[in-house]
Amino acid sequence: MGAQRDELRVSPVCGERERLAFARFGREIGKHDSNHRTLPDLLVWNDLRPGGNPWFEHGEAELFLARRGSRIVGRISAQIDDEHLKTYDDGAGFFGYFDCEDDPEVAQALLEAAADWCRARGMNRLRGPFSFSINEQCGTLVDGFDSPNYVMMPHNSPYYDGLLKGAGLEGVKDLYAWRYNREQPPEAVLQIADAVAEYPGLVVRPLNMNDIEGDLEIIMSIFNDAWSKNWGFVPLTRAEVHAIAQQFRLIADPNLCLIAEVDGKPAAMAVALPNVYEAMADLDGKLFPLGWAKLLYRLKARPPKTFRQILLGVRREYRGSVLGGLSVLLYVTIHRKAYSSGYVEAEASWTLSDNHRINQGMAFMGAEHYKTYRIYEREL
Repeated sequence: MGAQRDELRVSPVCGERERLAFARFGREIGKHDSNHRTLPDLLVWNDLRPGGNPWFEHGEAELFLARRGSRIVGRISAQIDDEHLKTYDDGAGFFGYFDCEDDPEVAQALLEAAADWCRARGMNRLRGPFSFSINEQCGTLVDGFDSPNYVMMPHNSPYYDGLLKGAGLEGVKDLYAWRYNREQPPEAVLQIADAVAEYPGLVVRPLNMNDIEGDLEIIMSIFNDAWSKNWGFVPLTRAEVHAIAQQFRLIADPNLCLIAEVDGKPAAMAVALPNVYEAMADLDGKLFPLGWAKLLYRLKARPPKTFRQILLGVRREYRGSVLGGLSVLLYVTIHRKAYSSGYVEAEASWTLSDNHRINQGMAFMGAEHYKTYRIYEREL
């Protein structure tokens, strides 16, 4: 007979020490996978608490840890987003930060804890993973395990999909990540970009580092308009934009963040960020005592060679005309600026798997679909 395993316990996180253990487990579960990258523990910890994450101004969450004896074997969050409920009124509660050893009993117990928490607050379905919002990190990797994840995109072992399905969840939406490199975009793409660039009154400018908050207000206004019909869309709040601005001051490359204006009116935007995970690989999740200094030095002295295209949007009023090609112009402009300054590869992520127009456009511009993430759901 095999050795008897310790009894499984799932309990809410209590206190800052357990919150830090919750943050740390997301790194430790992937420490033997060279493709697994995540933010330092203290940055994750900060996002988990109301004082550090403005999402809590419109959301409520509970964190759970699973243990066998004294050993942590899994984690999960359960959350309700008032902005989502105000937009959809669909009774959806959410789970996120799902990480687990390859143990169906642990996965089932974690997901039941999240389901019970959401059910007790009147929700009738459980959807995720979202950590904590669709505007943050979301999805479980189901295809494309052979390369590292980019900044604020997840990475996990292949067994996660089976654990989630075994716990009664079904895939409800797939998300695609696209890879592109230094090769020049196809000639047809360049012709479209050059034609759009000639539009009277059109100006494309980089992010103004002296007025990051003002430019991010513009970017998020375009985002909230351009993405408003997308599945699961939740608008960003002013407080969330302010928090993003603080992060941008440290890591943004202004040449990778563009705003297009027509006769002085913001019409489109594109946001890409250097892949800071490159600079964090050997920090072992630690920022103190020297991690911060190493990270900031590397970002300045040896900037990342890869970047992630996070947002690309055109206001709805400009679609259906030649200015509908602003997305192509912005893509090409970033491509030219990035590769002339030393970047070698990029990821554009994410797109909805059933947004065929966008996905055809990504392929048209020379990108390769190379990773797939999945959102799951079950009725409560």
